Amino acid sequence: MARAQVQQSKRTLIKGAAAAVGAATFAPQLMAQNAPVRIGYTMARTGPWTGGAQTSQEPNYLLWAEQQNAAGGLDVKGVRRKIELISSDDQSNVETVVRTYEKLMGSDKVDLVLPPWGSGANFAVAPLANRYGYPFLAPTALSKKLVDLKLPYFFLLLQQPAPMIGALVDLLKSQGVKTVAVIYVDDLFGLENYAALKEAVKGSGIRLVEEKSYPGSTQDLSPVLRSIKDKNPDAFIGFSYPPDTILASKQSKEVGFNPKFYYASVGTAFPLYTKVMTVAGAEGVMGMGSWNAKTSPGAKAYFDAHVASQKKEPDRWASGAAWAGLEILTNAVKSVGLDRKAIRDYVANTTHQTILGEIKFNGSENVGTPGTVGQWQKGEFEVVWPPARATAKLIAKPKW
Repeated sequence: MARAQVQQSKRTLIKGAAAAVGAATFAPQLMAQNAPVRIGYTMARTGPWTGGAQTSQEPNYLLWAEQQNAAGGLDVKGVRRKIELISSDDQSNVETVVRTYEKLMGSDKVDLVLPPWGSGANFAVAPLANRYGYPFLAPTALSKKLVDLKLPYFFLLLQQPAPMIGALVDLLKSQGVKTVAVIYVDDLFGLENYAALKEAVKGSGIRLVEEKSYPGSTQDLSPVLRSIKDKNPDAFIGFSYPPDTILASKQSKEVGFNPKFYYASVGTAFPLYTKVMTVAGAEGVMGMGSWNAKTSPGAKAYFDAHVASQKKEPDRWASGAAWAGLEILTNAVKSVGLDRKAIRDYVANTTHQTILGEIKFNGSENVGTPGTVGQWQKGEFEVVWPPARATAKLIAKPKW
């Protein structure tokens, strides 16, 4: 072989080797860009939390992943990457929740996590998420104690007890209510809301004529409801979970308890409530709720998409918070990528435009969304308080 040919062959070999090294160096970047975004969570699919979890949370996670993947994937700083949901049934068990998130964040090292259902589960897992540095946007946790933990990675989307109960008491004062009976489930949710009510009625002219706690496993509230009926309060307030909300409503009807104002808590804003109580039976019942399809054009688009995809309506309280949280997370990843510290900073320091309106955080607490009261009217859960957020005016509750 001529000397010139040998030198040319060497140059070709060196170029080829250099190209191969360059390709090998670049390949992991390409693979990372094309790899799915792994997002982990645990959710109640069995056990007593199932009704709330499968109404307010998991359907929204599924709809969000479906929409993002249909658009080519989640926008990660300009690069579309498919979402891979890694999920399991926590069986409504706090220990299972903690153990599962420990695995997701510790050994599986998923890119992001989505929260479980309920105040108790979030209270248990919030410090763990903070330790691993995973942003948590919780749509179904309602607890001042969670705010007081001052965990920088933990954000609560629901209005907390003080603003929610403050709005309710303001509404009752506006209607001249003087006497109230209250029952509350004996756990973090019930105790905190009851404490907020005790504080809110101070100096209001409203007197609590009955205050009863009950265990979450209760199967019969009729004795306490009969006792309350005998005291003839202007208003009834129940800080209850979905099964108890429906139980109290059905048994109030059975014993003929008909206060002028009837307020229940978790589950009142569920479409299931009108199915169990019937549309006529639900008429005028008030409860925790913050939005409906009239709230904003975005809320209407979300409502319609949920019905089309999940074949059922979202509830008019925490589902809106769940979707707002997913909107915030989507925008954060689009802006800063998958750097979890950067996501945390984005969430903490941005005023977010969502289907619920503006959301902003002071520490862990959403201080952008005011406390609200909803009421069933002709098959829709209308926002009736405060007037600035109302989608309809308050109506008098007919007798059961």
